[in-house]
Amino acid sequence: MKGFQREDRMFSLCGLNCMLCPMQIGGYCPGCGGGEGNQSCAIARCSLEHDKVEYCHQCGEYPCSRYNGIDEYDSFITHRHMKRDMQKAEEAGSRAYGEEQAEKAEILRYLLEHYNDGRKKNFYCVAVNLLELQDIRNVMKEIAGIEGLDELSEKERASCAAKLFQAAAAKQGIELKLKKKPGKKK
Repeated sequence: MKGFQREDRMFSLCGLNCMLCPMQIGGYCPGCGGGEGNQSCAIARCSLEHDKVEYCHQCGEYPCSRYNGIDEYDSFITHRHMKRDMQKAEEAGSRAYGEEQAEKAEILRYLLEHYNDGRKKNFYCVAVNLLELQDIRNVMKEIAGIEGLDELSEKERASCAAKLFQAAAAKQGIELKLKKKPGKKK
């Protein structure tokens, strides 16, 4: 969006974790406030109208009506924890929150390089977005402890890792899939 630039392009203005998004990982989006190529965004326009706040929580009107039902459905990235993540970033500070997200992003890159059968990119993005860092670390320890895993096929390794993430999510009552809006009836 013209005129909309931000220093932190890893955590969006509205609370999405851009560095954990398949669109940014795939090179289709430069991240929130990344300039050229960035998609038009009503929340970015709103920021420009409200003193160019870096994060919505810095606006005196936050949470505004734009956040009503925002976590009900997902797009290509999960929206479920936007408000919670925004609160975490505000309380811990954007630097500390950014460090946690950077560790999650590094784990995500590792998973995509070593445990992706070509069909797990969105799954791992959702898992790393929704699970707490400690839960992700625990799964990674479990994966590292499996003898002979490297000898399995790519598909078998991916399946094994996905099952461990599913189990960790189930313990937390989390479903690792995007919540899509129901299609329009014809």
